[in-house]
Amino acid sequence: MWDIIGRHDQEMVAGNDRPGRITRLPGGVALNIAMTLARFDLKPVLLSAVGTDEEGNELVRACATMGMDTTQLYRPKDLPTDRYMAIEGANGLIAAIADAHSLEAAGSEVLTPLQDGTLGSALKPYSGVIALDGNLTESLLTQIASDACFKDADLRIAPASPGKVMRLMPLLTHPKATIYVNLEEAELLTQQKLSDAKSGAEALAQKGATRVLVTDGARQAAFAESGQIWSATPPKVPQMRVTGAGDTFMAAHIAAELAGRSPEDALTDGLAAAAHYVSGL
Repeated sequence: MWDIIGRHDQEMVAGNDRPGRITRLPGGVALNIAMTLARFDLKPVLLSAVGTDEEGNELVRACATMGMDTTQLYRPKDLPTDRYMAIEGANGLIAAIADAHSLEAAGSEVLTPLQDGTLGSALKPYSGVIALDGNLTESLLTQIASDACFKDADLRIAPASPGKVMRLMPLLTHPKATIYVNLEEAELLTQQKLSDAKSGAEALAQKGATRVLVTDGARQAAFAESGQIWSATPPKVPQMRVTGAGDTFMAAHIAAELAGRSPEDALTDGLAAAAHYVSGL
């Protein structure tokens, strides 16, 4: 989708009308992850729904220019290209609306390359990393949780927002899933108040999550796997932007693990990449 972001350089509250900058950039959870993976010299294949309108054609061209494989995108002729709109201040995200109706309407069509033999099938499942975007519908995420086409994949799962995090419940205990959430999302999934990221990772592990990473803004983040927990604190940087920071963290962590980094180092690498992104550099 396209991200339309309005930013003001001072703190804001709901109802403010302030001067600032408005940008339009390729975005959405899956694409934010893919763009960061491409910066680590990986070549992600995009599976999504993008309209055949001019906005869609422009978005596909932009993705291809950034080094991503766009050949497997589903291009519905009767659906517009999705968009996201947010307002940010120096104190973070003020409000946002995600219009992902075309992705939701496309349903399982976006998964076809993983089912028809192009990238994988039930007889020969895809065995690489798949980054799953929580903007997919709950029914589709439930389907993925039990679909033989995904049984060998290294599933990396991110909620699109706290408002959509409960869609991840069918995949929470998947044996090959890594769940990436912030502290608020961890509280929603566990239905309890959590003091910090470490307690969030512990609580999700107790709920049956195989691998889970919990971030908490500028505070300590935590990674839990096989009864062990690693923690690290992000570098302190000025906050110039917010949207996409969690996706950048997730992608950098994936890239670090694919490069063979240790759990502690991969967590640190992910936080460093997110901090660099937030600083606007």
